[in-house]
Amino acid sequence: MGLIAAALGAASSTLKDQWLEYFYCESLPSDVLMVKGHKRTKGNNKGDDNIITNGSIVAVADGQCMIIVEQGRIMEICAEPGEYKYDIGSEPSIFSGQGLGGLGHGIVESFKTFGRRFKQGGDTGKDQRVYYFNTKPTMGNLFGTQNPIPFRVVDNNIGLDIDVAVRCNGQYMYQITDPILFYVNVAGNVHEEFSKQTDSGRDLDQQMRSEFLNALQPAFAKISELGIRYSALPGHTQELTDALNAALKEDWLATRGITLTKVTINSATISKEDEQMIKEAQRAAINRNPNMAAATLVSAQAQAMQDAAKNPNGAMNAFMGMNMAQGMGGGMNPSQLFAMGQQQQAAPAPAAPAPAAPAAAGWTCSCGTVNTGKFCQNCGSAQPAPAEGWTCSCGTVNQGKFCQNCGSKKPADAPLYKCDKCGWVPEDPKNPPKFCPECGDVFDDNDAQ
Repeated sequence: MGLIAAALGAASSTLKDQWLEYFYCESLPSDVLMVKGHKRTKGNNKGDDNIITNGSIVAVADGQCMIIVEQGRIMEICAEPGEYKYDIGSEPSIFSGQGLGGLGHGIVESFKTFGRRFKQGGDTGKDQRVYYFNTKPTMGNLFGTQNPIPFRVVDNNIGLDIDVAVRCNGQYMYQITDPILFYVNVAGNVHEEFSKQTDSGRDLDQQMRSEFLNALQPAFAKISELGIRYSALPGHTQELTDALNAALKEDWLATRGITLTKVTINSATISKEDEQMIKEAQRAAINRNPNMAAATLVSAQAQAMQDAAKNPNGAMNAFMGMNMAQGMGGGMNPSQLFAMGQQQQAAPAPAAPAPAAPAAAGWTCSCGTVNTGKFCQNCGSAQPAPAEGWTCSCGTVNQGKFCQNCGSKKPADAPLYKCDKCGWVPEDPKNPPKFCPECGDVFDDNDAQ
């Protein structure tokens, strides 16, 4: 028994007026997660019996997934909008909705585990039910941290690394992405509907909120590793959603077929003591810069002078106290700090590291070994002398008969000269003098070898 597509498009055609039995589900409210489908027949829309007649039409709308359950076992599943004919003579079918944001893959895998994949000789079961699941996001789930959650604050600019306690509140949305798991492990064979208003729905809502709050701590740990401050959490909801999904994967997705789709943070605050500690650390870090420290000292001295002028015991005593405080502080004054800042600004930037020396070019021996030394490390043969090249008129040094840059032909080698009279050979046989220094004969073409 299986489903056969009866019409393309959404479940809004006039086929429901042409068939004796027609199953259809209106749009489900956000708080309704699963509802039992009712049989509609001409002249009688009650459909109290739990028998699906062969040839009945089952319609599925957008944002819904439908399953047929027989004797408490899942027989058919469809997550693609359209109208389908129920045929007891066909194999069980899976219309998994491959384009619904990953819904299809989870349905197929769960059907392999929980689905019933055989026929019953064409006979109908004693109890057959159609259930529709709301696959649209369920919104309006409020949360608030009753107890503070640890959050690591890291500021590499000032070397800050501390743990604070964060309180936050907001909303989250979730979505049924594997209806089979939701039916098997959560809803089961309900009589009418499974919603957040029923006792089971309220229990599920409370349990999921508790698990959500427990998952905030490991999620915050991942968020802090990304360098995100607690005050910036409202602007990084996607990163928080991904971290929470990783923490809730086993309890929500793998067990109930539910995926967290979005988290909205209304506010995230820490205690006044932690906030004051971070501000003091930031102020102290500012004074690591000599110029900023000098400016802070000048401001403090100016305020001290104003306070000294108001001293009822006389300004002189107050100024003496200022001098004593300066002496206890090592005698550092603003001018010295400003001078240190100028020296730091005038200091040359550290030199860039020298580039690594290029690897020595190797040579290949006649035995095939590549070497870098003067002798082959395999056979001991000496490195052959490099071939003498020639320089083209364009300045390129070449080894072949033509220039590799401009294509000019290699010029013919100059002739060697030797005196044809006395046999004297010049130091540069290619460039002889005009006269032989031994016999005075003129060097001409007869002396060329």
